[in-house]
Amino acid sequence: MRPDETAQIMKFRAETWRWQKVMGKPLTVAHRLPAKVWRLLAQAAYRQALKPPHRRQWLCIHRYEASWNARTGNGYYGGLQMDIEFQRFYADWLLREKGTADRWTPIEQMWVAERAHRNSGFYPWPNTARMCGLI
Repeated sequence: MRPDETAQIMKFRAETWRWQKVMGKPLTVAHRLPAKVWRLLAQAAYRQALKPPHRRQWLCIHRYEASWNARTGNGYYGGLQMDIEFQRFYADWLLREKGTADRWTPIEQMWVAERAHRNSGFYPWPNTARMCGLI
């Protein structure tokens, strides 16, 4: 395998795994896939990541919470106002990698919220979820 092919494989595999991790999906583990296949997998993972299951609902909650890069000084971060314990519990790796939620992309914030939603619905956002008609 050529060195440039290996570098491309590593790049696209890392991108694929990053988006799969953000979505909480199992990582694709395959040996000897060519770079073009990893590129397609990375593109597919990215396209899927852009469509969190409750995207419309997260955007409504965000409308009443804060800007995506908010660091309000009240212990809550990002557009869905997640506190540090919430971030540690649902996205410890992302907190370590990028810092607090105000540094995450809106898509990353929504996918972390999806993890919480699987456990407790929209109840971590009681006031804004009620304003959005979600609880």
